[in-house]
Amino acid sequence: MTDQQVRHTVEQGPCRARGAPPEAPEPGRGEAGPQTLTGGSASGRAAGARAAPADPEAARRRAERRAARICAGVAELEQRLADLVREGLAGQEQAGAAFWEEAAARMVDAQAPGLAARVRELGAIPGCGPGWPARMLEEGALLHLLNRGWLGLAGLPQPLAATVRSRVGLPDTGAEGEAVRDRWLVLAQYDSVSPDGRLTTRRTWLRGTGSGRPALVLDFGPPGRPPRLALPVGRVVEAEARFRPGTAGLRADLVEGHGAGAPCGQAPEGVGTGAALDAYGAALREDPWLESWPVVLGPVVPVPGDRGWQLADAEGGGALPVASGGGRPPAGLWQLAALSGGAPVTVFGECGHRGFTPLTAWEQGCPEPVALTG
Repeated sequence: MTDQQVRHTVEQGPCRARGAPPEAPEPGRGEAGPQTLTGGSASGRAAGARAAPADPEAARRRAERRAARICAGVAELEQRLADLVREGLAGQEQAGAAFWEEAAARMVDAQAPGLAARVRELGAIPGCGPGWPARMLEEGALLHLLNRGWLGLAGLPQPLAATVRSRVGLPDTGAEGEAVRDRWLVLAQYDSVSPDGRLTTRRTWLRGTGSGRPALVLDFGPPGRPPRLALPVGRVVEAEARFRPGTAGLRADLVEGHGAGAPCGQAPEGVGTGAALDAYGAALREDPWLESWPVVLGPVVPVPGDRGWQLADAEGGGALPVASGGGRPPAGLWQLAALSGGAPVTVFGECGHRGFTPLTAWEQGCPEPVALTG
């Protein structure tokens, strides 16, 4: 792509801010993006995040400027991906991550933290061991798809446009999502820390006992301070969950005042491995960049195999591979194998394209959950 083509793309893309949020903040280089709010609980923050801007005209101009920067960054990233395909992957192992780190910094400058994170992941793939070329092509294709989604944002259906904005790293547009009041079973909760150690992300998985709907609540904490939202696994809390637009209808905020909840009297009902894959496939139709989908499997039996551990249906011939990190089994796998002892168990986890990551398990006939997240 020539410089002239790049300028044309920038001018003709969504950069006129037709799809840009009206109150987009403007984080600088290295700052956390709008999807990485720091401090405080995620519960009840949605109302504050959707408050009307004090100066709508100024907010509109800020959104236009930010959309223009993102368009310029996307056009540059497309050029880098095209160069990668044209020149081949042979030199990526020797090139190191510096090339992609510089590209990620450019995306931070463009105020697209979601793209920056994906670029960093792309640069780390050549060091991930056997099979890295195929994985790099897959991730590069997903990044290209996201770029094209942004450049064609105005022509997308509203839910998909909201997903693209979220994946690029913009906050929601202020549109009210669906509110669902239910008794929510806490299926799992665990923390992860960003590579630079600046942010702790707490992921809480819920399932409505009445609606059956899954929900993911995220909370964030700065260095040295854990996120505030703490919901014990196995408890049931009655609350209203406000689902954000896009993200396959998964991301939600809990309204304040839900309390600590009460113990659940029974293990959740599970599904077979085939149904789990069907659910993940259906979610991918709404969000092609979705890493995984929450699923309760059961009854299943953890079994070792030549290519790693699997969770096999207790009745039927299906099985899902257990996801591994860098060729290593997840930390909770041995705990799961010991809990099962060869007998069927019910397992909650994340079903994705790298396999199934077990997070919580229940013995047959026992309502007490066992967290597998350490």
